[in-house]
Amino acid sequence: MDTNERVQSTMRRLPSWQVSLVPFGVLTLSLVVVIKIFGADALLGGSQVCLLLATAVTAAISMFVYKASWNRLETCILDNIRAVGSAILILFLIGAIAGTWMVSGIVPALICYGLKIIYPAVFLAAACVICALVSVMTGSSWTTIATIGVALIGIGIAQGFDPGWTAGAIVSGAYFGDKISPLSDTTVLASSASGTPLFTHIRYMMITTVPSLAVTLVVFLAASLMHPPVEASQADEFAGALEAAFHVTPWLLAVPVLTGVLIVKKVPAILTLFCAAVMAAVFALLFQPQAVWAVAHPDLPASAYPGLSFWDACKGVAVTFYGSTAIQTGNAAIDSLIATRGMTGMLNTVFLIICSVTFGGVLAGSGMLRSLTELFARLAHRAVTLVGATVGTGVMCNVVTGDQYISILLTSSLYKKLYERKGYENRLLSRAVEDSATVTSVLIPWNSCGMTQATVLKVPTLEYLPYCFFNILSPFMSVLIAAIGYKIFRRKTEE
Repeated sequence: MDTNERVQSTMRRLPSWQVSLVPFGVLTLSLVVVIKIFGADALLGGSQVCLLLATAVTAAISMFVYKASWNRLETCILDNIRAVGSAILILFLIGAIAGTWMVSGIVPALICYGLKIIYPAVFLAAACVICALVSVMTGSSWTTIATIGVALIGIGIAQGFDPGWTAGAIVSGAYFGDKISPLSDTTVLASSASGTPLFTHIRYMMITTVPSLAVTLVVFLAASLMHPPVEASQADEFAGALEAAFHVTPWLLAVPVLTGVLIVKKVPAILTLFCAAVMAAVFALLFQPQAVWAVAHPDLPASAYPGLSFWDACKGVAVTFYGSTAIQTGNAAIDSLIATRGMTGMLNTVFLIICSVTFGGVLAGSGMLRSLTELFARLAHRAVTLVGATVGTGVMCNVVTGDQYISILLTSSLYKKLYERKGYENRLLSRAVEDSATVTSVLIPWNSCGMTQATVLKVPTLEYLPYCFFNILSPFMSVLIAAIGYKIFRRKTEE
């Protein structure tokens, strides 16, 4: 019996939808106050406090008005935290990769080579396509953005593109692959949660996914063509500064290639990311000993480098995994780009995830989330309204739970019986869930995806949001196709 079934089997009555909106009102008002006070720094702790405040209000209403037991609410919270446990470990490993791939010179090498082969006239569209291909092969938007995405951000800066535009192209491509790859955990989760065969789910998603990507690529290509030309000397200066700070060699590309081999061999994501970080640390010692020394001695100038001792190597590698890796190149833009915070940089994200899933757990345990969903369901009389309600719920779950996995599971479980009762095939549900819960998570600043990608790319969520055209278009495309009625299949009646 899952969380929702346990909740419904023990609750006396559901809160009304009006009461269910109270926690969201508290969350919204408190977020407005916190953002007004702290601005962009609200995600460093203020937003988390708002989530905990909304959680307390939800629990109080549930326990004192609807006589819910704390044990039930706590069980739902623990179920949610358990569901995101592996994601938290992946977050830490991504932080380690950010540090090791930078200090080893892998990302600088990708930037230098990319500047030579990607022309500004097609850069945004090319960045989107590259991330889409890598994400399809890896099945992970997070891995794609943390590796290739970081390099593309550097290339975009060197070619004079606004970081918001570049991040939008990266995120659009990465989430295209995350959405349709058979290796993607969200794709598998959405298909299994709705009871749809995996490849049936993927083929059916193409109806909405391909048009969304096509429109996105046209926009990015037009934006690239209209971008003012940048003098070659600027890109050369950027590459020269990187080559002066790092030993750039094709051998460094062996780590991304070996990482790709592990992915193709379907090695679990946690093991793959760990191996990628360790391999990069070894290459850092082999090819960038001066950079490793600089990380170990951030207070000393690079000119004081005496050679890499055993103890300096140990300290430098350890700090690269978990701490700050500020390396001075003489170029402020590059210094900002290659500075990483390792696993420590992910702590605020983990803080946010735990607070978000706690709020989501209490919402589920109190029955408020189901009450609001049933409000949508009562309005769903046709395919378009049913899909619209599903899409709206997927987005809402991303906003209030702060995690796409929980959003996928909650939305699927809440609507599965309704789709069956209305006579629609489960693949319509699985597609609507992917078109909303999967792709919009990265657009919400306090969602684990939005927070992670903003941290990795060093571009605030609200800065890249307007340019994530694929992610914005996907929910609307899902509703549009349902309104047209194209390939909306009914269940076959059994005799």
